Amino acid sequence: MSRRIFRWSGAGVLALLAAVMLVPLYLVVVNAFKPASAIRQNPFGIDLGGLSTAYLKSALSSPDYNVTRAFGVTVLFVVLVNALSLLLAGPAAYVIARGTSVWHKVLLLVFLAGLFIPGQVLVIPVIYVLRFLGLMGTLPGFVLYETTLTLPISMFLYVGYIRSIPRELDEAAQIDGAGRLRTFWQIVFPLMRPIVVTAVILHTIGVWTDFVNPQIVLGPSSGLYTVMTSVYAAIGLHTTDLSVLYPTLLLAIAPVLIFFVIMQRKIVGGLTAGATKG
Repeated sequence: MSRRIFRWSGAGVLALLAAVMLVPLYLVVVNAFKPASAIRQNPFGIDLGGLSTAYLKSALSSPDYNVTRAFGVTVLFVVLVNALSLLLAGPAAYVIARGTSVWHKVLLLVFLAGLFIPGQVLVIPVIYVLRFLGLMGTLPGFVLYETTLTLPISMFLYVGYIRSIPRELDEAAQIDGAGRLRTFWQIVFPLMRPIVVTAVILHTIGVWTDFVNPQIVLGPSSGLYTVMTSVYAAIGLHTTDLSVLYPTLLLAIAPVLIFFVIMQRKIVGGLTAGATKG
């Protein structure tokens, strides 16, 4: 009897959590196809006769901000951040994973400490640093900052996975005359594909859904809008056209939501690969 009560209570909690997550998504999807008057009168209602894709088309062609360009800018950020993060974190993780001194462990702890520091706490110091370097409000400055935020999770994933790869592979490569850098890129890195895919997925979602950092680091003066800051641009100072806001929200979250649903097995597989390998 107690097990059944526990099972039903657990199911109830899960259903409540699902409702909390799905209700906002439902509101966005439904209201993206409705006029502003219908949204104000009955935001939860569905009038099949009044639904129209014209509001999505209007959001795509808004004169105030270019949503299509925002998609392109965000995709560019995603590619640059993932590439730079891999180039920096990959070799560093290899050195730490194969190191045996106490300094390698200390260095790993320094990287992992970044997992416990909220990115918002770093915004003000980062602003001073970027201004000093002349990178405030520029694409390189934003990419460097976003890449820095990805390093802790990348190091955490890569080091754990590399430690599961037998050292005998490194020794065999060294006997053949390969240096450490060549050993990593030609021998170890191809074996890291599952964990690299996991890291890329997590970083992609993080960069795509980030609002605070592009809004502050880039700013409206840069003229660069990401998909999330374009949503903010749809909010007026005194009034907001809901028939533009909700379609813009849907356009912003739909790609990353579909991407996560398709790739969620890759995330779980990559996180468990290091634990079951070897």
